[in-house]
Amino acid sequence: MKIERFEEIEGWQAGRELSRLVYAATRQPHFAKDYGLKDQITRAAGSVMHNIAEGFDGGSNAEFIKFLRYAQRSASEVQSQLYVALDEGYISKDKFDEIYLQADHARAKIGGFIAYLLRSDRK
Repeated sequence: MKIERFEEIEGWQAGRELSRLVYAATRQPHFAKDYGLKDQITRAAGSVMHNIAEGFDGGSNAEFIKFLRYAQRSASEVQSQLYVALDEGYISKDKFDEIYLQADHARAKIGGFIAYLLRSDRK
């Protein structure tokens, strides 16, 4: 099956859900007032999906993989920033766990896609 649009990529879909969860969390009153953290975590969450979309049109698997790895790093960045949000009392431990696991899920989906692209390059 050939992927025609970046929206078909499971990693992008997982990144979109991550972004949705992060944006919802940052709308909470105390979190919303921490403009620096709010801006940083929403940008990182968006970068997961945006790097996949940008890399999709890169022309080669090697170029695409570079952007997919950026997307993975952005998911890790979200996870690190979640600790600040938790420590500052902006989110509950349950919300932390939900978003953290979604970031893990996105990273895993992206990693699986990278592995697929690497295998397809060898054929």
